[in-house]
Amino acid sequence: MKGLFDFTEVATYFFRKKDPNRKTNFNLRTMHTINKISMLMFLCGFIYLVLRWLS
Repeated sequence: MKGLFDFTEVATYFFRKKDPNRKTNFNLRTMHTINKISMLMFLCGFIYLVLRWLS
């Protein structure tokens, strides 16, 4: 149950250092950008719903 609420992977996803040994290409960069945008949109929507529920 403890691992269910472990959000360290999500929190560190935005602040990772780039690995100089890893090759990157356009598709990989695009995928990570879309993932970051979708996580931010989800968090904004979730915060909006919580604030609307509280008021």
